[in-house]
Amino acid sequence: MSVCSIGRIVTISTSPRCSVARPSTCVIFNPAAGRGRARKLVHNVRTWAAPSAELWATREPGHALELAEQAAAAGFEVVVAAGGDGTVNEVGNGLLRANRRAVMGVWPLGSSNDYAFALGLGKWWKRRGDGAGLRRRTVDIGVIRGRGREHFYLNCAGVGFNGMVALDSRRIRWLRGMPLYALAYLRAMAWYFRTPVTRVGLDELELVSPLLALTVNLGIREGGFPITPSARVDDGRFDFVHVADLRRWELIANLPRLMAGNIPTNHPKIRTGTAARIQVKSDAPLCVHADGEFACVPADGVMELTFEILAGRLVVEGGAGDSSGP
Repeated sequence: MSVCSIGRIVTISTSPRCSVARPSTCVIFNPAAGRGRARKLVHNVRTWAAPSAELWATREPGHALELAEQAAAAGFEVVVAAGGDGTVNEVGNGLLRANRRAVMGVWPLGSSNDYAFALGLGKWWKRRGDGAGLRRRTVDIGVIRGRGREHFYLNCAGVGFNGMVALDSRRIRWLRGMPLYALAYLRAMAWYFRTPVTRVGLDELELVSPLLALTVNLGIREGGFPITPSARVDDGRFDFVHVADLRRWELIANLPRLMAGNIPTNHPKIRTGTAARIQVKSDAPLCVHADGEFACVPADGVMELTFEILAGRLVVEGGAGDSSGP
């Protein structure tokens, strides 16, 4: 085994020396993903998923984005994000910023793995198959724009209460998956419960009301919860859930339904639907997560954002029609 340093890239290779001729697959992994599981699992997964792949480890937040750009520029046909949804988001952002279009793969080694669920990687992952169990497809990307900045995301985004749940989940180090986000949900409900008047444009529809939370999803799950069960990653539409000024007891009462993906459709303060463009203008600074990363936090003072669909912008490897999750 040899370790080659290329710029800020660390390449773990099974070849005796660094070679100009590279394999077709590069795996970018976060050693800390899944509360440290990824470091142990990535080598085992490579033996059955992509034996000749190069492994590139990230060192800090944002590093996976940089590595993905460099992997695309280096000519890899497939660039795999091995980790959780944060790693997926960074690798996706890096490939979208690269000049060369590479295929994105996902190895679900994180705490929630919501995007892997949206891609239907469950059966392939569970049976430990090879690339024959995958199919390539073009998928949509969401972009959040505001204050001259833009942030791409692949699966889910949340405004207001949802953003604060994602922010609080980072402080919880001893749980993973749905239990992690359920606890963060309850803690955010106790510590953050604001409903500023917000103008939300949903294509031609405009809602002006107190706003507790807004989900803007491409995929099915947000924080492990199947909030938008009818969503598809390739239909050119966002699936949204708009929640006005619910009371705390209503949030507690609806938590089991939220965890089961059974959003109320007849509640006067909950609206669901689809849109291709969503505008948000709030009376208070926004907290917005995108795949668990943050487009803005209240300290940034951002009060207006736009969500837009970039249809068919990325090529990914997904399961063959399976949506059972990883």
